[in-house]
Amino acid sequence: MIQISNIRLPLGSDRQLLERKLAKLLRVGQSEIREIQLVKQSIDARKKEELKLVYTVNVCLKDEELALKRAGGGAKRLEKKPYLFPETSPWTHKPPVIAGMGPAGLFAALYLARNGIPSIVLERGKPVEERQRDVETFWRTGVLDTRSNVQFGEGGAGTFSDGKLTTGTHDPRIGAVLDTLVEMGAPADVAWSFRPHVGTDILRQVVSAIRRELIRLGCDVRFQTQLTGLRIAGGRLEGVETQCGQQREYIPTEHLILAPGHSARDTFAMLCQSGLAMEQKPFAIGVRIEHSQQAISFAQYGEAYRHLPPSDYHLSCHLPNGRSAFSFCVCPGGLVVASASEAGRLVTNGMSYRARDGENINGGFLVGVGPGDYPGSDPMAGVRFQQCWEEAAYELGGKNFHAPAQLVGDFLSGRASAQAGAVRPTYQPGVRWTDVSGCLPGYVSETLQGALPVFDRKVKGFAHPEAVLTGIESRSSSPLRILRDESCQSNVQGIYPCGEGCGYAGGIMSAAVDGIRIAEAVARG
Repeated sequence: MIQISNIRLPLGSDRQLLERKLAKLLRVGQSEIREIQLVKQSIDARKKEELKLVYTVNVCLKDEELALKRAGGGAKRLEKKPYLFPETSPWTHKPPVIAGMGPAGLFAALYLARNGIPSIVLERGKPVEERQRDVETFWRTGVLDTRSNVQFGEGGAGTFSDGKLTTGTHDPRIGAVLDTLVEMGAPADVAWSFRPHVGTDILRQVVSAIRRELIRLGCDVRFQTQLTGLRIAGGRLEGVETQCGQQREYIPTEHLILAPGHSARDTFAMLCQSGLAMEQKPFAIGVRIEHSQQAISFAQYGEAYRHLPPSDYHLSCHLPNGRSAFSFCVCPGGLVVASASEAGRLVTNGMSYRARDGENINGGFLVGVGPGDYPGSDPMAGVRFQQCWEEAAYELGGKNFHAPAQLVGDFLSGRASAQAGAVRPTYQPGVRWTDVSGCLPGYVSETLQGALPVFDRKVKGFAHPEAVLTGIESRSSSPLRILRDESCQSNVQGIYPCGEGCGYAGGIMSAAVDGIRIAEAVARG
């Protein structure tokens, strides 16, 4: 098979035009092309009057040696090496326990089970179907279920997101994750789209399909069951304590995969008290910013936006005050959603459906913070920092899970907002117009104010005076890291910290990849 990159075609091109272009580049007849596999599709928007589709493809030909000679440097032979789980000895231990059913926990469980090691999988929340009903009730009424919400439940926090599958890593396990997601019901284009996304509606179906596969492979999946304690002897794990309702249980095991997600604060506290080595970690805090999707797509693509999928953006800047601001988890055609998991503390996030057909685009508009900003030097100080500002947001919103909101023009002028403008906020159960600076550290507000004109120069209209800021986004990533060694174990042998909550991932893809990595480590142990 041959791979060819940087194939540039006009908008509206179809597969036949792509095939003709390939035949010309390879100097072969179209009849000699046996198969075309899309590897990547992106959009070159540098010249809005002449946008191009840019492809990387794999091609199977009758005579590949001759085609390579004719094509010169424009093509290369592809030696595709599929991911293979390492061969391990037969499993002779008690079943491993996995705490958490986000991407890391699900993929760790799946790859262990597919290789003959079914596990006991604990999830403090509910199955995704029940969880969805609880979340929608919260959004409609403002009545929060602290056990079943956007943060807790099958699929993890990413289940109520845009379902992005991008990652900055180049791990060989990425292909295995994408193939598995497609196998479980994700659209085929996630395997080749430049910025693939599943959408929250499809992702929920994928998550439930993975659960059914785990059960088929012999896993013991336990919902509404929380990890509450560890039993350790001589520096090694002997078992775990769990609670389901009022029922407590001890499960003997020598292997525990910790995949709790970034909001399991009570679990972090228990692990810290149990002696697991932890450290503070930087993360980010800020607001969601909402614009008209049409306006942002026009700014990115010009009039051609009408023929293209909704645009997103990726922005960052470093300001004279020494702080950096950046966009995060941008949701084209999406919604700002209530994402609280604790009474009296307000959190927002962004979410898109597969179609991305909403009127607004929203994104995290965040400022990096670190240990120097936290109230203390212990591992849980970052958690307390989050809680402080989430409580401020809850107060500012009216103590009913309505979110504080402000127009960008008012934010830049330092005055509270009174009502919506052209951009209608999507957050439910509702917003309270105010000054969002009241729920942000002063240096964060200052940095966001400084970043708005900078970002506006990059994407015209980003600082539109009627764009909406909704606070607070405080859970961009975990505020701590549970340390692990080269064998992927913590300072307690047999405990394997994993995924975003433990500080080793930053999204669905990287968390799933880390889950597979930890499954390999457990299988070797």
